Amino acid sequence: MSNPIVQHFFDEPTNTFSYVVRDPDSQACAILDSVLDFDYAAGKTDVRSADEIIEYIRGNDLKVEWILETHVHADHLSAAPYLHEKLGGKTGIGAHIRDVQEIFGKAFNAGTEFQRDGSQFDMLFKEGDTFAIGGLEGRVLHTPGHTPACLTYVIGDAAFVGDTLFMPDFGTARCDFPGGDARTLYQSIQKVLSLPAETRIFLCHDYKAPGRDEYQHMTTVAEQRAANIHVHEGVSEEEFVKMRTERDATLDMPRLILPSVQVNMRAGHMPPAEDNGQVYLKVPVNLF
Repeated sequence: MSNPIVQHFFDEPTNTFSYVVRDPDSQACAILDSVLDFDYAAGKTDVRSADEIIEYIRGNDLKVEWILETHVHADHLSAAPYLHEKLGGKTGIGAHIRDVQEIFGKAFNAGTEFQRDGSQFDMLFKEGDTFAIGGLEGRVLHTPGHTPACLTYVIGDAAFVGDTLFMPDFGTARCDFPGGDARTLYQSIQKVLSLPAETRIFLCHDYKAPGRDEYQHMTTVAEQRAANIHVHEGVSEEEFVKMRTERDATLDMPRLILPSVQVNMRAGHMPPAEDNGQVYLKVPVNLF
């Protein structure tokens, strides 16, 4: 079976990696974890990051078959609707998006206009589902713990793990968001680390661990097993849960969590305009 050609794109303000995953034997591709630029202080969006992806796809005469999310991101807004409008393709996320929509639909008092059934996406993936990118086969691992809806997409020798794992010198995802759970994350990580040792792991974020000067977007299962500072071979579930819970208690909320979740639970769409024609994002006071 062919292995994908992977092109990464980096948004430094949110430390986010997006990817175009190409079938080497056709023009088919998928986009993973896109970014809509957002100036929180001014309340303004921009599409420069998405346009960089569009330029690459058009420049290589590629055909977008999928626009995929590994989870409902809490640190950046998705550009999926803009990319879908410009390039086509079907949108996809984990079926447990419904759980996330239920939690945050209530938190933001979204009202009856906000459907909590995942219908904003074209495909809701479950554990073991498969999908095609040209001649490539992708398969789905449900890897919750950071959020209930987190997925890992395994495409050939590449695994796109979202926030589940970071570079070995930085560790693992936080588990203190609503619906997160450290024990569940440990079990999900073991699922990822049971993939073949040579599997390439593509990350959604990097923050340059102390002593490292360059951002990095890729590691391997073997490297994670040997050297991940939180969950290398030999770390027990109980040890991990204790470490993760204590560490999470010291972390601040991500800067863009409130706008991000409101938009991303809607598949990247803004909330509906109010009666004056203006779109607003809410800030729940003293809720989180």
